[in-house]
Amino acid sequence: MPAVRCPPSTATAQCAWGFGAEARAGTKKETILKRRTVLASLGLINFVAGAKVSALKWKKMKKPAARSPAPYFAAMAMAMAFSGASHADAQGDDPTFKLTVGAHRFSESGNGVDVNLRHSSTLGTSWVGYFNASGLDAHQLRGGWERSFGDTVRVLPSVQFASGGFVGGSINLETGKTWFVGAGFGRTNLRPYFNLNYDPNDSWSLAGGYRAADGASYTLSTTRDNRENPDQQHFHAVYRAPINDRDRLTLDLLYKRGLVDGEPVRRLGATVTYDWPRYFVRLAYDPKTNFTPDNVWRLSVGSRF
Repeated sequence: MPAVRCPPSTATAQCAWGFGAEARAGTKKETILKRRTVLASLGLINFVAGAKVSALKWKKMKKPAARSPAPYFAAMAMAMAFSGASHADAQGDDPTFKLTVGAHRFSESGNGVDVNLRHSSTLGTSWVGYFNASGLDAHQLRGGWERSFGDTVRVLPSVQFASGGFVGGSINLETGKTWFVGAGFGRTNLRPYFNLNYDPNDSWSLAGGYRAADGASYTLSTTRDNRENPDQQHFHAVYRAPINDRDRLTLDLLYKRGLVDGEPVRRLGATVTYDWPRYFVRLAYDPKTNFTPDNVWRLSVGSRF
C-alpha cells in the first residue's frame, strides 16, 4: 500500500493514527478499516459541532449595511483629476476639464455626495454628474450643456437632463461690459430632480452688476419660482476679487423667503469659494435647501485640467 501524506488541515491526533508522512505499506486491511472508521466518526462529530457553533454565530450576526460606492468613486475621480491637473501644469496646457467633488451634510437626512465633470470647447460647456444621498433616497445621474452666443447682447441657452426622466432648460440674456444687466427664464417637465445650485428651476431671474478694471466684480440678482411655488424667491449678492494676480476669492450672500411645509420662512445663507489656477475649494451653507426642512452644508473641492 503506498504511503499517504497528511494534509496540512489534518489534526495532529489524526496523523498519530498512522496517516502521517510515512504511513507504512503493508498494514493489514482490517486495521486500516478500523482506523478509517474511527477517523470518520471523529470527523462527523467535529462537523456537527462546528455546524452548531456556526449556526449560533449566524443567528447573532447582523447583516452588514450595504455601502454606497459613491464615496469610493468620488475619491478615485478626485485623485485622477489632481493627477491630470499636475500633468497639465507640467505641460503648460490650458485646462478644458473641471472636476468637482462635493460632500453634503443635511440636518434632517444624513449625508450625500456629488461628482461633476465639465468640459469646455468651441461647442460650449457640457457636463455629467452623479448625486447620491441615501437619506433622501436620491441616486441620480445628471448631465447638461450650455453655450454663450453674441457680444453686445449675450444669449446663454442651457439644457439639463437626469435619470428618472427629468428634462429642463433655461435661456439667459445679458448686455453691457463694465456695467451689465441680465434676465433669464427656466422651465422643467416637473420630474424629480435634486437641485444642487439651490435656486428654483422653474423661474424667472434678474441680475445687474459692475466689473471693475482690476478684475473685481459686484453682482446683485434675484430668482423667483414662476410655476408651482411663486412664493419662493432667492436674492444673491456676489463679490469676486482677484488675489495675487493668480487666485480668486468669491463671496455669495443669499437671502431667501418662501413657504416650507406651509410655514413662511426667511433665511440667510452664504457660499465662499477660493480658486487657485488649477484647484479650488468651496464651502456653502443653504438653510431650508430647495425650500425643504433640511439645512445643508456643502464642502466641494475640484481641479481644472
